[in-house]
Amino acid sequence: MDPVLAEIYSTVLGAAPYVIAAYAGMLLILIVYVVFTMTKLKNSEKRLTALEEHVKQLSE
Repeated sequence: MDPVLAEIYSTVLGAAPYVIAAYAGMLLILIVYVVFTMTKLKNSEKRLTALEEHVKQLSE
């Protein structure tokens, strides 16, 4: 193997665990954000439905 390529590969492969960890961390943060947002959205939908029912009862 070419010595220049060997040096490049040794540099890149040495940093691979950090790159993988960074991508895994970003993916985890994204998943937590999506779950948090979906939970808040479902809660808001429930509250809106309850409010609509209350307004409908008041108007009758």
